[in-house]
Amino acid sequence: MMKLHILGCHSATPRSYVFPSAQVVEVDNELILIDAGEGTQMQLRKYKHKFNKIKYILISHLHGDHFFGLVGFLSSLRLLGREKELHIFAPDGLKEIIDLQFKIAQTDINYPLIFHKLTSPNSEKILDEKKFSVETIPLEHRVYTNGFLIKEKPKLRKLNTEAIKKYPEIETWAYHKLKAGEDFVSETGKIIPNEELTLPPPPPKSYAYCSDTIYKPDIIPLIKKVDLLYHESTFLEEHKELAKKTKHSTAKQAAEIAKAAQVKKLVLGHFSSRYPDEQRFKKEAMEIFPNTEIAQEGKSFEI
Repeated sequence: MMKLHILGCHSATPRSYVFPSAQVVEVDNELILIDAGEGTQMQLRKYKHKFNKIKYILISHLHGDHFFGLVGFLSSLRLLGREKELHIFAPDGLKEIIDLQFKIAQTDINYPLIFHKLTSPNSEKILDEKKFSVETIPLEHRVYTNGFLIKEKPKLRKLNTEAIKKYPEIETWAYHKLKAGEDFVSETGKIIPNEELTLPPPPPKSYAYCSDTIYKPDIIPLIKKVDLLYHESTFLEEHKELAKKTKHSTAKQAAEIAKAAQVKKLVLGHFSSRYPDEQRFKKEAMEIFPNTEIAQEGKSFEI
């Protein structure tokens, strides 16, 4: 199971009722925090995500609306008595920023805080867990920026209990091998094909997070046919020259990426505060890619 939970999805200029970029991805009972704009820990509390279940934090780039909430969250973990490791994957420089903040405040972190520096201009696998992996998606913004591709690993096959009952010689010790895709071989050498005894698992899910970036078609092969794509859409097409100048994207451009990549669903976010009606982003994108939704604080998407 994969789920996306939106904590914040708006751009830098603050408003009283919305929050900057932060989201939680749930992968088989693991929680991954992606970006941590101001108010992240308040949003985690509000939407009842357990702080100590977060093991990995992915920071796309070092603009404040994507990490200014991080030091508060890390400090709270200390106060809550965290003991297990916390891994942060971020561009070069974040460790120095966090270390300085805690040094000046004379605060010691009493749990293992491990930074993984991201510097490569190319896509790389940065996490390889038992149930999922994470790869970077190189983006182009005003500073070094990555998106992230989270992919489930294939699950074990499911036992077809009715079919297995037909063969008394199949004992429970063989079930693990059957789930792993092996044929059953009896003591007499008889082979019973795995496909007869098991059912295929659901296909592995995938989620791509594309943070601040210009329109960048060369990411399309990296996100081909993902189940869910979150793509920034700071501007509408009427301000495409401003998007180009500030190295952001429009809703139309995000939709063009989604269509070319043949993704299943597109979620738009990182909205500029200049637009009071965010449904305009959805309307613009749906003209090109109909299966489009807009992000909203507190909204969840099952992948």
